[in-house]
Formats: sequence, C-alpha cells, structure tokens
Amino acid sequence: MPHGVHAVERSLTDSEGKIPPVNASTTAPQTRPGLTLALLALAQFIIAVDFDIVFVALPEIQRDLGFSDQSLQWVISAYTVALGGFLLLGGRAADRLGARRTFIVGLALFGVASLCGGLASDPGVLVSSRAAQGLGGAMLTPATLKLIGLNFAEGPERIRAMAVWGIAGSSGAAVGALGGGVLTNYLGWEWVLWVNVPVAALGLVAVPRLLRADERPTTGVGGFDLPGAVVATLGSTLVVFGLVSGPDEGWGSLRGGGALVVGLALLGVFLLIESRSRDALVPLRMFHNRSLPTAMILVFIFMSTISTQYYLFTDYLQNVLDYSALRTGLAFLPLSILSMLGSGKLVPVMLQRWGMRVTLFVGMFGFGVAMALVSIGMSPDGSYWAVFPGVCLWALSAGIAFPPIYMAASSETPPAEHGVASALASTSQYIGGAVGLAALVAVANAGIGGDSESAPVSDVVDGLQLAGWTGAVAAAAGAFFAFVIKKPTAPAAEPAEETAPVAKDPAAKDEAARTL
Repeated sequence: MPHGVHAVERSLTDSEGKIPPVNASTTAPQTRPGLTLALLALAQFIIAVDFDIVFVALPEIQRDLGFSDQSLQWVISAYTVALGGFLLLGGRAADRLGARRTFIVGLALFGVASLCGGLASDPGVLVSSRAAQGLGGAMLTPATLKLIGLNFAEGPERIRAMAVWGIAGSSGAAVGALGGGVLTNYLGWEWVLWVNVPVAALGLVAVPRLLRADERPTTGVGGFDLPGAVVATLGSTLVVFGLVSGPDEGWGSLRGGGALVVGLALLGVFLLIESRSRDALVPLRMFHNRSLPTAMILVFIFMSTISTQYYLFTDYLQNVLDYSALRTGLAFLPLSILSMLGSGKLVPVMLQRWGMRVTLFVGMFGFGVAMALVSIGMSPDGSYWAVFPGVCLWALSAGIAFPPIYMAASSETPPAEHGVASALASTSQYIGGAVGLAALVAVANAGIGGDSESAPVSDVVDGLQLAGWTGAVAAAAGAFFAFVIKKPTAPAAEPAEETAPVAKDPAAKDEAARTL
C-alpha cells in the first residue's frame, strides 16, 4: 500500500470534526465527477420521492382499482415494509457482490416495478409492484452511499458529494407531494409510478459510462452468511409489517402485535447467528464504534418525527384548511427549495466551522423547534401563512441534519463495511418512521376516536397540535445524542524526510551543523 494511505478509511472530518486538507485517498480519480454525482443523487431522489408521491393519488387509485378503506394503506405500506426489511441484505450485497452490480440490479428492479404498478388493474398487482419497488430501493440505498465513498476522495470533495446526496434525500419527500399532486391532477394516478421508468432507464444507460466496474468478489455464497441474511430479512420485514399494521389491525392482532413479536424474536436469533458466524452479515464488532449505534438512534428519532410531521401537515392542509390535492402539493414547494438550501449551502459551511457533531445537533434541535412553531400556528380558522415560519425552519433544519447523520454512521468504519453501516442506519430510518407514525398519529386521533371527517375541526386541530408538541420534544431531546458521537480520529501525520540527524550530544550537533 502506498505511503500515507490508511487501511481503514478515516472520517470525513479531522479530530475537531472539521474538514481536513485533501490527502491521498483510496479512491481512484473520477474523470466526470459532476455526472457521476448526479447519477447517484438521482437514485437517492427517486427512493425518497416514492414515499410521498402516491399519497395524493390514493383517492383516485381507490376508485379505479376498488381498494377498500382498510386495504388502501398498503399502497404506501408495501413499499415501506419491503424497503425496511431488505436493507441489510442490500447492504451486504453492495459490500460482497459489488456496489455497481447492486446499483444496477436495484435500479432495474425499481424501474420495472414502477412500470408494472402503473399498468395494474387490480389491488394485488399494485401492492406487489410497490413491494418490488421497495426491494429495489433496499438495494439502491446502501449501494449509492458506498459508491460515493468509492468515487469521491476523503475531505472537501466527499463533503460536497454528501451535501448533494443530502439535498436529494431531504427534498425528495416534499417534491414527491408536489409532483404527486400535479401528475394526478393532469395525467392520472398511473403517472406517479410511470415517471420513474424513464429516470431508471436513463440511469442504466449512464452506469457503464460513469461508474467503474467492481472488483471481482473475494467470497462466494458461503461467505455471504446466507442463514443470517434470511433471518435478518424475515425479522426486519415482520417488525416493519407489525408496526405498519398495528394501528389499523390492533396491537393484539396477529398482523399487528403478533408480527412484531415474531420479528423481534427472529432478530434475536439473528444476533445469535452473527455472534457465532465466521463471516457475519453484520459483524457485531462494528457496534464497538459508538458512532454507529449513536447514528442509528439519531436517525430513528429524526425520522420518527419528520415522517409524522409530513402526515400532520398534510392532514392539516386537507382536513382543516380544505386544500385540494394540487394545492396541497404546491404548499410543499417551499419545503423542497429550503431543504435543498440547507443541505447544499449551509451544511458544508457549518461542517467547516463547527464540525459534524454541532452541525447535527443544530439540525435536529432546529427541527424540534420547527415542529413547535407549526403546532403554534395551527388553528381551526387558521391559514397557511400562520404555519409558514415553522415550515421554513422545518425545511432548513431537515436539510442540515440529513447528511451528518449518515456521515456519523460511516465514521471510523472500514470501507469494506460501509454498505452494512449505511444499511443499518437506513433500517433505523424506516423503522423509526413506522414507529413514529404509529405513535404520534395515535396521539393525534386520541380525542376524536380516529374519525377526523365527523369530528369537530377544533378537536382535530387539538390532536394535531398535541402530536406536534410530542414530536417537538422528542426531536429536541434527541439532538443531544449528537455529542455522544465519537470525535473523528485525525489522520496520522506523514513523517518528514530525514535530511541530517540531530543528536542530543553537543558534538554530534556540531557535526550535523557542519554537514548542513
């Protein structure tokens, strides 16, 4: 290995958490970095968009395909369950089979599933297609993060790449709501799925030109930890399935609490398998680095609150302010613009001045304050402009917090395990979103019996405010976990070239001086 290149990839920041000078890197030179980053950001963008782009199309989907009120939620939940359940498998595939290969398979699957979903003529086909989209996303997410590490040198170059990736992720949900409203209003619900098809096709054409071929795998199927992969996937899928089903089916039901208990038991079995496996899917020693579990806690709290805030805000616009689907989508436009500003402009500056931990704290705490401001602005006879200050702070804070969370997850982690580290953080993201949505929606509906259409508007607003305040406290308190993250280790200083030895002995010093 060349002098000065470390076997273990160092953090994105130095010992103070600030951007270090660019040194030698294990990454190969990138001839078209702008186009490569655009490709990777686009993949992350469509994954984020597809969480919310279907929301405003649900009424039309229900009318056309004959979904019942109870089964309609699975147009959303099938995507979440598959994405959350298969992330660990996708992360290990990126590490063992190659990030580029995993990226190609994930993007192709996402595109084909989107095409089939738009062509669906019955509920079963659409739900299956959404689940296949989730599987494609579970392969794309860790592969994309690993490819950023492989293609962009440690230091400012990677900071900028992560900022662009953060823009794609943090703005995707807001753009999804806006795009879903526009597409449904003018072209029909099918286009909220078909819009992914040309994007995926363009990405697949660009991959051979922009991404270097993977190195040959060093392990076969036996080194992939197949038993661990199967048990982890089943366990994660059942946990997310139970969390999604619980609010509607009841926590005492087989599909709610039953799936959750079985899923947790399988995850316990998974940990036992990993502790004895010679080639573990998730090496347990990874958790000795406290930055990884801390990042998982942070992303869990962050997503449990921000996912719920999207729901609460949409509910307020449509059920209290009586906004149409198109107008609701347009109301999310400032969120998209300001979240891009937070990730693209503010994050690099804040990382330079304050470091990763303070930047993450500011983003998380700011989002907690934003939830409180939105709650304060809500009222039965209110307006969009009363909540607008909170919406602006929400967008900026989310854009600031998103990239540092994933930086923390890979901090001090060997490059060969970046796929699993990002998959663990992403799994916490989606489980956190399911837990937060189930818990805070239950808080919002507690006073109205779950029927917002027949309840007085004042009761609906009271429930939304209570849920918002609960989320605000959780986000603000969780922000302090940022300071538990380990300060990144500074890269070892390069030894200076020896010119002439300077000895402690005076005579030797004189001799050295004469030599010089």
